[in-house]
Amino acid sequence: MYRSQLLANPFISLRRLAQKALALAGLLLSGLVLLTWSLPAQAASQVSPLVEEQVLQVIRKHPEQILQLIREHPEVIVQSVQGYQQQQQSQLQQIRQAFVQALQMNPKIVIRDSPTTGASDLKVVLLEFSDFQCPYCAQAHKIIQQFMSKHADEVTLVYKHFPLTPIHPEAMPAAKAAWAAFQQGKFWEYEDALFSQQDKLGNSLYVATAKSLNLDLEKFEQDQANADRAIEEDIQLAQTLGLSGTPFFVINGEAFSGDVKLSDLEKALTGASQS
Repeated sequence: MYRSQLLANPFISLRRLAQKALALAGLLLSGLVLLTWSLPAQAASQVSPLVEEQVLQVIRKHPEQILQLIREHPEVIVQSVQGYQQQQQSQLQQIRQAFVQALQMNPKIVIRDSPTTGASDLKVVLLEFSDFQCPYCAQAHKIIQQFMSKHADEVTLVYKHFPLTPIHPEAMPAAKAAWAAFQQGKFWEYEDALFSQQDKLGNSLYVATAKSLNLDLEKFEQDQANADRAIEEDIQLAQTLGLSGTPFFVINGEAFSGDVKLSDLEKALTGASQS
């Protein structure tokens, strides 16, 4: 089809394919922008492999013409990036809305086998995504402790692992150690120890903390080795929600990230109590 079009009117066909090339370039550029803005990895281009290959062939065969068209029509790239961003932002918003609704309507589906503490009725759930090596998470940990000390009878705290391994090399080992402690019913004590001694993260601390909590060390080591699947499920959920950093919290349909304040959580809880 494309060969016959080129033979019939090579200039028009080339220009049409070049326009597709511009659109693809816009999508590729917007992909970089989206990575910078950390939208979900699932937010991929809808360009079919066949069309993509055809466009790439045109780019390879006619690079100067493509560059000239880009110089003449830079707005096409901008429009492609903006359109793609809007589309993916809309999809992300829909995903988050569905997630919040699921958390409110059937929290067990979201919680699954994650560590929980506080109220057992799941009427108000505070969901936390955290990283044991993240300094902001350590600060937020203190705020959450204050909040839960006042509201443990009405709020269920749920912990989800989101180790930012590219920048925190001890985040994953720490998460595995905490998961292993969870298998012996000591997650929250272990979590508190890791955040309290964040500057000492490493195997020595993991083992010493396990000993101090009277954990079965043989089982602890075995569970550390088997923690990948559970942690990866949390990571995939975080990525689906478009998260890029920690800490991140959801309570009563409201989301908080970074420097969370006790007053923000109290306000969200008040809203939950009134709804």
